[in-house]
Amino acid sequence: MSRGRVILQEEAFRLTLERLSYEIIENYEDFADVCIIGIQEKGVILAERLVQLLIKNTQEKDITFGKLDITFYRDDFRMKGTPLKASNTELLFSLEGKHVILVDDVLYTGRSVHAAMSALQDHGRADTVELVCLVDRRFNRHLPIQADYVGLTVDSIEEAYVKVQWEDFDGADKILIHTPKREQA
Repeated sequence: MSRGRVILQEEAFRLTLERLSYEIIENYEDFADVCIIGIQEKGVILAERLVQLLIKNTQEKDITFGKLDITFYRDDFRMKGTPLKASNTELLFSLEGKHVILVDDVLYTGRSVHAAMSALQDHGRADTVELVCLVDRRFNRHLPIQADYVGLTVDSIEEAYVKVQWEDFDGADKILIHTPKREQA
């Protein structure tokens, strides 16, 4: 696969994360009954960054944070040709009475979010569930799911692939789009 075309670079990436944190802050007076839950794996990275920004930008000392694995809640997990590698779910709290902010890096078909909402039900009945995504590929949805907080909207052909790169893992924060090469006639 080619390197792809950068559609959001480091400074704009940082500002986008800041904006997302302030949008969340605008909707909550305090975070006593709020929990941030990242969908394994890439949603966790975004969720951790958002929690850091929320703590920095508010008077909160601590924000309830968890990690959610959706591997066996996906509607396609039996269709995979290779063995699945599940990640850990780390929710050391009940969702009962909580306002859940579910976090994923890219919202594409909506199937991951659908699986996450099914998985959340095993941990209690939340008062509300909101969705944060860094990238919304809005024209490729298979399910009627939309994000409450969106960093960047990308309209592209279905075959295009959006990749979020993170400084801690990839050396820089940026978002790329990979477009498949067209076969020549």
